[in-house]
Amino acid sequence: MDKDLMDIQLEKLNLIKWLTDVDEPSVIERCIALKNEQQQDWWDEISEDERTEIDEGLAQADSGEVFSHEEVMANYEKWRSK
Repeated sequence: MDKDLMDIQLEKLNLIKWLTDVDEPSVIERCIALKNEQQQDWWDEISEDERTEIDEGLAQADSGEVFSHEEVMANYEKWRSK
């Protein structure tokens, strides 16, 4: 294993141990804020076309334009392996 990677793993374990012993709410809040800053929202990572298609699908579902699982499976029965 790469030495730098091993050091990172060790440091992560040390942080986990330290965090389990922290009793100060402000420290926990700062850790949560840091975590939230680091996390990327998948919505921001997809293309505009993908967002548009998702929005259209949600609008169709909201207006009742949906098919049951049984209807979908019946339409694709011919492609199912026997």
